This record gives sequence, C-alpha cells and structure tokens, in this order.
Amino acid sequence: MITLRLDPALEKQVNLTAQHLGITRSEFVRKSIVNYIQTQKRKSAWEIGQDLFGKYSSGQTNLSSDRKEILKDRVRAKRGYE
Repeated sequence: MITLRLDPALEKQVNLTAQHLGITRSEFVRKSIVNYIQTQKRKSAWEIGQDLFGKYSSGQTNLSSDRKEILKDRVRAKRGYE
C-alpha cells in the first residue's frame, strides 16, 4: 500500500480525470504509474558514457583497427625484441 500527498490543484485534476474516465482515483493512479514506468526510456551505454568518450585523445586514429599489432609492438619493445 502506498499513501501519497498531493497538492490541492493536482488532487483536483486527479479527481476530475478519474471521474471523466469513469474509474476510481486508485485505478487512475495505478494506470498512471504503469504508463510512466513503461514509457521511461532506458539510457544506452553510449548515452551514459557520452561525456567521457573522446575526451582524451592519443592522436592515433588507428587504435581500434590495429589494436592487436599495436599491442604486439609494445610487448616486443618492452621485452627488448626490437
């Protein structure tokens, strides 16, 4: 069970709308909550991290396409093979 407090203007709107729809106030509130939950857009991973992506640039534009070769080169250099 949930109890909520509404300001008088909102309570009046809820009453009028529920009456207009021919349903109880409780049913109107339940349907409104369900509708709100269903229409909320979940943020994608991109939207969540958008302000971080591309923030720091290495200057290398081929990091994703040549990642394996770049890693091999760094490991070889670290171990003294080059």
